[in-house]
Order: sequence, then C-alpha cells, then structure tokens
Amino acid sequence: MAENYNAFKNLDLNNARNENENREEYKLRQKKNKLALKVYNTVGREQFQQMFPEGITYEMFDEDYKKTSNEKLGEAK
Repeated sequence: MAENYNAFKNLDLNNARNENENREEYKLRQKKNKLALKVYNTVGREQFQQMFPEGITYEMFDEDYKKTSNEKLGEAK
C-alpha cells in the first residue's frame, strides 16, 4: 500500500461555509462529508483504500454516478 495515500484529498472537510456556496450547497457538502467519514470509520483505513484507491470524491454521492456504477456492475456479472 502507498505510504502517502490521502483518502480525502478531493473533499473539502472544512466546517466553515465557503464564500462561493449558498446554504443548501453547504448543507449538502456537510452531509456528504459526514457519510464519507462514517464509511471510513466503519471499514477502516486499509479496507477504505481498497474500496477507493484514488480517494473519494463528491461525485460518488450523486445519483447519476450511482446509476452508472450499478449498470457497470450489472454488466460484469
């Protein structure tokens, strides 16, 4: 495993609201951060790295991304 693995390099884990985001965007970002940290704490660092070798992104939480991923998994069977 890579020594310099950073699972959250693509996420903004800052609790403060950014200047360029409205309240809804801020709340959605906080919700996604909480979910990502929950998964990380549940499965552990090694398992999380195997699940997300390139790290995790906000796009992974979007419905379109989930549909695309599920379709690809269905084709692999």
